[in-house]
Amino acid sequence: MEFDALLLLSFGGPEGPEQVMPFLENVTRGRGIPRERLEAVAEHYQHFGGVSPINGINRALIEQIEAVLADAGRDLPVYFGNRNWVPYVQDTVAAMRDNGVRRAAVFATSAWGGYSGCAQYQEDITRARGAVGQAAPELVKLRQYFDHPLFVQMFADAISDAAATLPQGLRAGARLVFTAHSIPLRSASRCGTDLYERQVRYASRLVAAAAGYEDFDVVWQSRSGPPSVPWLEPDVGDHLALLVEREIQAVIVCPIGFVADHIEVVWDLDNELAEQAEAAGIALARAGTPNAQRRFAELVVGLVDELRLDREPARVTAPQPVPGYGSSIDGAFCTPACEPVSAARPST
Repeated sequence: MEFDALLLLSFGGPEGPEQVMPFLENVTRGRGIPRERLEAVAEHYQHFGGVSPINGINRALIEQIEAVLADAGRDLPVYFGNRNWVPYVQDTVAAMRDNGVRRAAVFATSAWGGYSGCAQYQEDITRARGAVGQAAPELVKLRQYFDHPLFVQMFADAISDAAATLPQGLRAGARLVFTAHSIPLRSASRCGTDLYERQVRYASRLVAAAAGYEDFDVVWQSRSGPPSVPWLEPDVGDHLALLVEREIQAVIVCPIGFVADHIEVVWDLDNELAEQAEAAGIALARAGTPNAQRRFAELVVGLVDELRLDREPARVTAPQPVPGYGSSIDGAFCTPACEPVSAARPST
């Protein structure tokens, strides 16, 4: 399968104080989120000057992807589109059409299956193509990559780097805690499966083993909405309090659910959780995310080549079955029940 472009598809984020509320309104449109809740979340962004790190990180990643392609002597233009903020994906797809792009690979900045991590990006693709019309290029979403060797290596190395920042006497007893974005339990089963949760746990096992840890915890973060709505638990803050009660003296937190330092990482972990740990007298080290590492760019290009060259998917093997599809094309979809009706499987 040949491609004449690559589209990096992401969530989007504000890049100035005046953009914060319009961005949050885009994200929550139709969900009935109270204004006061949006204003509370807006304060997190305003803490950083109203700028989300995500767009800058994605642009830096695109530069790395372009460098990897150039080093291989390949001429593949890379485009950037977002779901919730400029550059909007439908505008990017229109530009791709105008530039004569006929078929593009789509890399989504989510490693996971489930609705939010997979099917919603399929819906973004379908919506963008519909807005552009019949001349829109074919868009082929690349597979989920939570078990890709480079994904595992990047997080394993990040854990080792984080451990090295702890006082030497606390490193051996530090508790490893993986965290990912919580979702409502009803969303976890929206596609008829708990695929997202199972993939997070599966990837955590792979990364822990690669980093040399036999025991670890998996927790969740960044929940919102009324307390009456059940979400994936335990919350990372509640879990830290439990570790304090168990007299754990040091914790390494690995935000495995995030491929970049999103606002949920730099606010929820680097600010709120760090303050909680300091108040409790526990040493806390936060592992980095892939961000714009060259290895992450190599992962992206590798996913394109799996389809371009009909290669077997690069995966870290484990005793347990991989939660999700096994092939590159099928792996682009989260589950059969989640696949958008209008998102036909690509032809070769």
